[in-house]
Amino acid sequence: MNTIKTVYVTGGGGYVGSALVPALLDAGYKVRAMDIFWYGKEVLDGVAGNPNLTIIEGDLRDADLLKRTIPGSDAVIHLACISNDPSYELDPALAKSINYDAFLPLVDIAKASGCQRFLYASSSSVYGIKDEPEVTEDLPLEPLTDYSKYKAMCEDYLNSQAGDNFVVTTIRPSTVCGYAPRLRLDLTVNILTNHAINNGKITVFGGQQKRPNLHIQDMVDVYLFMLKQPAEKIQKKIYNVGYENFKVLEIADLVKKALATDVEIVVTPSNDLRSYHVSSDKIKRELGFVATHTIEQAVLDLKAAFEKGLIPGSMTDDKYFNIKRMQALKVK
Repeated sequence: MNTIKTVYVTGGGGYVGSALVPALLDAGYKVRAMDIFWYGKEVLDGVAGNPNLTIIEGDLRDADLLKRTIPGSDAVIHLACISNDPSYELDPALAKSINYDAFLPLVDIAKASGCQRFLYASSSSVYGIKDEPEVTEDLPLEPLTDYSKYKAMCEDYLNSQAGDNFVVTTIRPSTVCGYAPRLRLDLTVNILTNHAINNGKITVFGGQQKRPNLHIQDMVDVYLFMLKQPAEKIQKKIYNVGYENFKVLEIADLVKKALATDVEIVVTPSNDLRSYHVSSDKIKRELGFVATHTIEQAVLDLKAAFEKGLIPGSMTDDKYFNIKRMQALKVK
């Protein structure tokens, strides 16, 4: 029987968290949103007064904080991390301390506190560069960077801690796109849309690399979906979650078409040739989850947010760009 009523979300003020927390509240859960709020507390203003929401401002590396605030939670959704390779490489020691060193006690504390479920946001980057036309979950992991190496190591540790009363599941999401209250404008679809609307020009680096994409609504929906799955179906399971695999140049064309503008697309060389086509057939086959929101919808959602004035200073404000904000705050 599923008795999940209270969900603890690490990274509740992040890109995905700022969309997930309101959705969990709407679905009737009590939510404890934990975040260090490098990108501002206002990202949760839309739900700030909700009696079912507890906001916990703090550092994931503070084990005492976790021991105080996790007990009483039925599930943990772990989103908090230094996300993507460039952000990681800015300060590898800092990134390891958050992405890996803090992960082990988080899992241990969640298990010891009686949490029934632990959902982990890993990354498609754990596969490295693959020649296979479809990258499936059973392929060997060949992480090329410390970021992806530690993501893979976290997956292993989490699965090693699974137990009869502690159900663990790993999600390997594609690159997320679309509007959220804590918006990132340093991800492929969002970058191209921002530049098309506010710069009148899209610059594509390389262009032939394939990138798997996922609308943020589908990212949110998969976590809600997982909370309702029978424990025996998802114990120690790992799932790719994506929707559309496109070359970067194709994404630029999609952005241009969705916006119905005459924006110029400029192609320049790139040394980032990572290219992969991620298959999400396993989660569809085993559980019946299918992503349904397109890249075009993400572009139009962003366009609507720009028109409503929800994204001021999109070319200059460092809060939209992980590396710039981390540099500005001199985070440690």
